[in-house]
Parts: sequence; structure tokens; C-alpha cells
Amino acid sequence: MTDSKKIDKARKTLKLRENATIPEIKEAYRRLSLKYHPDKCKDKDKKKCEEKFKEINNANGVLIEYCLNYKFPFKEMEDAESREDKEMREHKRRFYDMWWGDLNNE
Repeated sequence: MTDSKKIDKARKTLKLRENATIPEIKEAYRRLSLKYHPDKCKDKDKKKCEEKFKEINNANGVLIEYCLNYKFPFKEMEDAESREDKEMREHKRRFYDMWWGDLNNE
């Protein structure tokens, strides 16, 4: 299973929206793990609760690992800003050169 499918399955297991914060993930995990904890289930549902509890634990692990290991693209943001600055400087240079001639070669 690809990582994105694994993450989506984990999200659905914890009944989260497509966008969730770490506190929301923790709260969903806490709520569901208390609900399905094998010690809190009746004897007839114990096996079902154990399976669901394992699934909830696994889903929480997948989502928390993803969040903690997510790499933020700081370099891309810097590059985009410097590109915009460069484009603006070039635009201003062309504008001023058109009206007053090449100011750098006087």
C-alpha cells in the first residue's frame, strides 16, 4: 500500500477530516481508544474490540509518524520569493529604461 493510501486509511480509521492538527489526531485517538479498549468491552465483544483497538493504535502511529517526519519546503518558499523580487526588479528596470533611458550606462 502506498504511503498516501496508508495515511488516508489511518485518517478514516480515526474519523478525521482531510485536514487535521496534531491535537485533533491525539484527541480522536484518545476518544476511540477509550471506546474500544479491550478492558472496557464486554466479554462477548472482547475479540472485536481487540482488533479495532489494534487498528486504532496502528492508525495513530501512521499519522503521528507522518506528521513528525514531514519535511517542510523552506527552500522553495525562499526561491519563490527571490524569483518574485528578481522579476519585479527586472520589470522596474525595463520601465525606467523605457522612460529615462539606460540609467546604468550614463
